[in-house]
Amino acid sequence: PMGSERMEMRKRQMSTTQETPGAAQAQHSTGNRGSNACCFCWCCCCSCSCLTVRNQEEERTRRTSHELQTEGIPNCEESPAPTLEEVNAWAQSFDKLMFTPAGRNAFREFLRTEFSEENMLFWMACEELKQESNKSVIEEKARLIYEDYISILSPKEVSLDSRVREVINRNMLEPSQHTFDDAQLQIYTLMHRDSYPRFMNSAIYKDLLRSLSEKSIEA
Repeated sequence: PMGSERMEMRKRQMSTTQETPGAAQAQHSTGNRGSNACCFCWCCCCSCSCLTVRNQEEERTRRTSHELQTEGIPNCEESPAPTLEEVNAWAQSFDKLMFTPAGRNAFREFLRTEFSEENMLFWMACEELKQESNKSVIEEKARLIYEDYISILSPKEVSLDSRVREVINRNMLEPSQHTFDDAQLQIYTLMHRDSYPRFMNSAIYKDLLRSLSEKSIEA
């Protein structure tokens, strides 16, 4: 009987020893699966990564890059409040409207309501480019202007004809302060002929004119 018990115990030990590697291997496989699995599937591939996290990181990088590119563009130009005389002068010519920061701010506010603010932003960016003298700064600003307002992939693309686009593409081979002169003139003309007449009849202009007139009477 004692011999039978010993034999039985030995069989159990051998059976346990044989089962242990398989169980350990299964446990190791399960552990790897949990550590490498992404949020979409339970795969044990070592190269599997979480697409959600990756996409969020890429989007954050793109957003940060765009914010760095556009942080130099103010929401509005700093300027004193316009006088009644200045606002009346805006009705005399588009040039007088665009000559003062207050006029540009009011006109830009109107363009925003028509979803065409990019025209003013482009014009302002071109004016800023003309003030630069450093070659590396000129090249960088020209590249940003092209990406923001000329590229067909940009949501802020301005409307330019093919001739002007060809000129810009040639100029971009060696950017200068005057790379976008033809395009700037075309957008200026577009705003003058298309948007300016509507601005003069808009509530934005009329309310401003009325407010200043009332203050003038009270004074």
